[in-house]
Amino acid sequence: MGAVTSPTPDPPPVQHAEQQGEQLPDVTGPEILIITGMSGAGRTTAANVLEDLGWYVVDNLPPQMLAPLALLAARAGGKVPRVAVVVDVRGRTFFTDLTESLAELRRRAIDLRVLFLDANDETLVRRFESVRRPHPLQADGRILDGIARERELLGDLHATADVVVDTSALNVHELGAKISELFAEPQASGLRVTVMSFGFKYGLPVDSDHVVDVRFLPNPHWIPELEPFTGQDEKVADFVLSRPGAAEFVDRYVAALEPVMAGYRRENRHYVTIAIGCTGGKHRSVALSEEIARRLAATGVRARAVHRDLGRE
Repeated sequence: MGAVTSPTPDPPPVQHAEQQGEQLPDVTGPEILIITGMSGAGRTTAANVLEDLGWYVVDNLPPQMLAPLALLAARAGGKVPRVAVVVDVRGRTFFTDLTESLAELRRRAIDLRVLFLDANDETLVRRFESVRRPHPLQADGRILDGIARERELLGDLHATADVVVDTSALNVHELGAKISELFAEPQASGLRVTVMSFGFKYGLPVDSDHVVDVRFLPNPHWIPELEPFTGQDEKVADFVLSRPGAAEFVDRYVAALEPVMAGYRRENRHYVTIAIGCTGGKHRSVALSEEIARRLAATGVRARAVHRDLGRE
């Protein structure tokens, strides 16, 4: 006669930390980064890069499990200092609880940030068509129908995210470099300001917090001895900054940013993008972005200049 075995008991149901009688610690614990955004905008690439950088990455986690995960990471005693969680519309009905779950973590003083990856509709359609996969929300409709539904669902999350990255013009390598730049090392407390030059002819940067138009200054494009150079070259920068109104604009704009920066710090904002635009993003906006970033850095702000459209002309 064969041995009699007892049936394997069912595992206990998963409970929230509060249901288990335990409270999330109201102290500094692990850093938690929520990766979300539009399907096709690069969430998988971002998650892979973060994992390579030493983050503990969890993909497609129901929002209701964020609090128990934070508790488990806190219990690890510093062995899991950085946790990245991909949360998106693949969670279906679970996803609707994300806002409440994030609010609960913030009430518990968890070190929490939200990274939102976005791209324009044309780029998203092209990416879905290239891999021949449907959008998770398109059902029997078109890819654009699914994208529209997703944008509606994610509108509030996009507006409140700590970091928004537009991947429309980025390949996987450029996106990887961007994620590494933002999250390779634990970020020191404080505000980081990116001053981005751009060309209006290529469209407004979707991830900007402030947009400034500097086309009120003469365009070096029409000066033959300056046209081949960029705003990073001394002769172009000197020309732009010496035009009537340029120095006054920089002085007043940097001064006007002082109370804005102070307000961002009070609101615990970590990242701010200031977009400086001219026609092509080659001369005026580049020179002024460099100068404004330098002036902000001189006041103690961690500022850097980047140039979105330099080299496109």
